Amino acid sequence: MTAALSLGTYRVRAVSQAARTALAAGSPWVDTAPNYAHGRAHEELRPLLREYPTVRVATKAGFFTEEQGRTALADGVLTREEAAGRHSLERGFVRWQTERSLATLGRVDLVFVHNPEHDGQGLDRTVLHGRVREAFTALEEFARTGRIGGYGVATWSGLTSGAFSVPELLTLAREAAGTAEHHFTGLQMPVSLIVDAPITQALNGGGPLVQAKDAGLITFGSAPLHGGALLDAMTPELVNLIRPGLSAAAAALLAAGSCPGLDVVLASASTREHWDDAAKALAAPLTAQELKRVTDELASE
Repeated sequence: MTAALSLGTYRVRAVSQAARTALAAGSPWVDTAPNYAHGRAHEELRPLLREYPTVRVATKAGFFTEEQGRTALADGVLTREEAAGRHSLERGFVRWQTERSLATLGRVDLVFVHNPEHDGQGLDRTVLHGRVREAFTALEEFARTGRIGGYGVATWSGLTSGAFSVPELLTLAREAAGTAEHHFTGLQMPVSLIVDAPITQALNGGGPLVQAKDAGLITFGSAPLHGGALLDAMTPELVNLIRPGLSAAAAALLAAGSCPGLDVVLASASTREHWDDAAKALAAPLTAQELKRVTDELASE
């Protein structure tokens, strides 16, 4: 099966416009964060989430804008030094930020701990894992009372740098919950033809996506166009290898969305035409053999 095409709002300037396009086209998920769109993403999404009550909502905890940091400082949940860092996994801050997200969005299905490796730069892994456990503990409280559906980790490099692994994150969730019945339910990581290690690993039956699926997690692939940088590398020959007749963007999304073990691929198409173009391509995923041919070709270059 191909991954479900869903809206990601990172680097989206007109969040409400992108969301209206995606939700009208049937996007099953909206992925956002308190610091996206200079801190305005949640506010722009709120009225649309009321219009589309069945869309599932994922946000994050960790990063914050300078203005949000000043508010957290005034509310006593961050020190001045912590506020200057623009990222925190402190239990009290995660609780405070999630409360604000719920108040603004109205509902949240999944809260990702946002790039926890950022908080651990220069730290011993044991210290970093302790901070992740603290964040999980705060989010377990919300999930246990039904205020959020669950939580997870959205990472850029944590799984590839060795900061943590999927089994380690599951262990931290069990420790945070104090039981095997935890609410760690999602994993988000970059998946693209530039960051293609998750694809090649999954094709070989291993790697974090396979580990996450085996554990019952919902898997999200972020940055399938690598922030637009991938489009420059999508030569006509590469597009034809993926599937003749597609646009460069649709071909890149199809390759990422066909990755084994991936449930959701996040995109931010600017128009309904672009969204429908990608959705049509993803409706017929590449086979494992076809996808392996693509990754083998890229590896040989």
